[in-house]
Amino acid sequence: MGEHSHDKRRVALTSILASLLLTIGKLVARVLSGSLALLSEAGHNFADTGVTILTYAAVRVSDKPADEEHHYGHGKVEALAALVETGLLFALSAFILVEAVRRLTIERVEIDANLLAFGILIVSITVDLLRYVSLSRVARATNSAALAADAVHFASDIIGSTLALLGLVAARLGYPQGDAVAAFGVALFIAIAGYRLARRTVDTLLDTAPKGMAGSVRAIARGVPGVIDVGNLRLRPTGSGIVGDIGISVPRTLALEKVASIEANVSAAIAAAHPDVKITVSTNPVALDDETVLERVLLVAAKRHVTIHNVIVQQIGGRASISFDVELDGRMPLGHAHDIVSALEVDTRNELGADIEVETHIEPLEPRELPGQDAPKEMRAEIAAALARHAGTPITHIHSVRVRETPAGLVVNYHCYADPDLSVDTVHNAVDAIERAVAADFPQIARIIGHAEPLRKRAERVAAAP
Repeated sequence: MGEHSHDKRRVALTSILASLLLTIGKLVARVLSGSLALLSEAGHNFADTGVTILTYAAVRVSDKPADEEHHYGHGKVEALAALVETGLLFALSAFILVEAVRRLTIERVEIDANLLAFGILIVSITVDLLRYVSLSRVARATNSAALAADAVHFASDIIGSTLALLGLVAARLGYPQGDAVAAFGVALFIAIAGYRLARRTVDTLLDTAPKGMAGSVRAIARGVPGVIDVGNLRLRPTGSGIVGDIGISVPRTLALEKVASIEANVSAAIAAAHPDVKITVSTNPVALDDETVLERVLLVAAKRHVTIHNVIVQQIGGRASISFDVELDGRMPLGHAHDIVSALEVDTRNELGADIEVETHIEPLEPRELPGQDAPKEMRAEIAAALARHAGTPITHIHSVRVRETPAGLVVNYHCYADPDLSVDTVHNAVDAIERAVAADFPQIARIIGHAEPLRKRAERVAAAP
């Protein structure tokens, strides 16, 4: 059980005991004095006892986690308890009003404003003040609707007991009607407390979002980097917190990991500003005006789970032309492969325009996993020497040469250095030239993979060497 749950249960149990003792005390004082105001207060405290028992049960149930039948938890049990308390408050207020009118118009009752009645009311005011302070503190800390309702209730108790005390003072001074007038005041404050509690409870049961919170949550979400716009937002109070969902728009070209990061950042930003809000974030990918043709084509391919490369875009006589290589399993039947590529071409035209020219080349994709073993040292030495022989400006310092034998042929990996100021295109073409030359010398090579590093890294490693 969490600290908040423990605090809510503790103050609820304390409130039950206090209400029960005050009810007994006021009933005894009423019997001895005949005061309607005291009877009203005794009835009020008796109702308090039942309500605080209900509140205790409500906070116990509301702390239960969500289950298969209550997906949002059990928080609204507190609102239900507050609704019952509202009905009791209005019923008690009506009874007091009727009795007060009867005493003022029909039945004259002698009031014995004795010291016991004064003492019990003074004790009642003191106890209710302590309860109000304790309940308000815990209600604010836990955002408990039921405890907040009790706090409002006991604030009205303080006023009611004060009015009853004034009624006894008036009776002792020779004005017995003062007791009935005080009862009117007690009934009025009980009705006011009931109305305020009813308004809050109805808002909770009708899922009314806290005033101003929707605007705050939208502003926070819009301020998170990567969020283009904020769509639907729904908030609803549930127990001691608020739950909801929000839709945000993000660039459709973003990777899934980046989208997930934006969602997490939105949730964290909202939680930082409103710790009691638990919100689910959903994303809507949208196209931006500054998307390049390459980004759009790669996105189309990604949706089809197809890998493409060597994308070339041309403008021929005012008409756009695009071509690219499509990587498919080399063991796949041509008919199946052609269907995949044809569907990709259709999607590309739908994205870029029906009049665009789309040309594709099917390229066999090597199996991703090949059993292999290191080639003999003599073979590695020969290939390493060939790599060094064919290297030159701008590729230098061939190193980390590895040669493996696989069922598809030899797979060669090596590292090299190049000027860090050269473009990727320049370095790639130079590495390709080396690989073609070495492959011509060794027909058994199935694949050569060269990794080019900036030349400054070599200088840093040399400087760092002992």
